[in-house]
Amino acid sequence: MPAISTNTAANSAVRYLNINSMQETSALSKLSSGSRITSASDDAAGLAISTRISS
Repeated sequence: MPAISTNTAANSAVRYLNINSMQETSALSKLSSGSRITSASDDAAGLAISTRISS
């Protein structure tokens, strides 16, 4: 009877690579926009205040 095994080290490595990739994407979007707040998830209250000030 064959046994099914998983490579937990590889699964963990892929998980951390995905987390780092998402963090890198977020950091690069903030850098490229030149703004501290790029979306409501960054700072909801700050976004509301900045949109009122700019309008």
